Amino acid sequence: MKLIIDTELCTACKLCSQVCIRDNIYVDDFAVEMGDNCFECGHCMAVCKVGAVTLKSFIGHEDRIQEYNSHEIPVKYDDLLQLLKQRRSIRWFKNKKVDKKTFEKLFEGAYYSPSAQNEQDVEFVVLDEKLDEFMDVVYDIIKVDEDKFFRIKEFGDYLKDNSKKKFHPLLWEGKQLILTFSTDKNNAVIANTRLELLAYSLGLGGFYSLFILKADEINHDKLMEFFPDIDKNKHMYSTFIIGYPKKRFRRTIPHRDITATYY
Repeated sequence: MKLIIDTELCTACKLCSQVCIRDNIYVDDFAVEMGDNCFECGHCMAVCKVGAVTLKSFIGHEDRIQEYNSHEIPVKYDDLLQLLKQRRSIRWFKNKKVDKKTFEKLFEGAYYSPSAQNEQDVEFVVLDEKLDEFMDVVYDIIKVDEDKFFRIKEFGDYLKDNSKKKFHPLLWEGKQLILTFSTDKNNAVIANTRLELLAYSLGLGGFYSLFILKADEINHDKLMEFFPDIDKNKHMYSTFIIGYPKKRFRRTIPHRDITATYY
């Protein structure tokens, strides 16, 4: 059993049973948990008007429970769309690092990110002091594709001698990197996208690196040797270089039209 149901508070309104996709709650005089494979999504707890349902796993985290007006949309469409319009990949950064408190604000968005079957298995790694060491490991793995991608060869040349290079071929002016690990690619990407949007709201910016991702694709086991504390079943599905933008853009640019087919 995963739920604690206060039968004295329960009004038998049946909202909890109506939102349960596992048919885990039966309501007669009051709600009763059926024990039918609850995966702790929390819908029953979130919808209850009187706070009669609690997930056992949430005991001790009551400070995370927040009441809000379910009919009020906190961010208006035009405001959010404008943020999306102004989003651009940032590769030129100020000589100012993101502090831990700010990173924690970003991870707060990922805390509320949805995940398949409510796995909640996303982990983040912030690379700062060990960034150069990590990039050495990345090159050691992805150098097998030097002949396929000039950027990887350029990266190798940079590591050997950067005196003639203006920018790091993969990091550009970035000094900090967020890696996202999960057993499910969608979970990682969704969580990092939420983190990215919050980053823009705090005046930060960044870009994704597909070449760094190749390290996991080419040799996952070797990559994970760098992260002994992370479950080896999790993969690195997102790499986001982050910082304070040095350059600011002034206007949107046209994009190819979105194709949407309705059946």
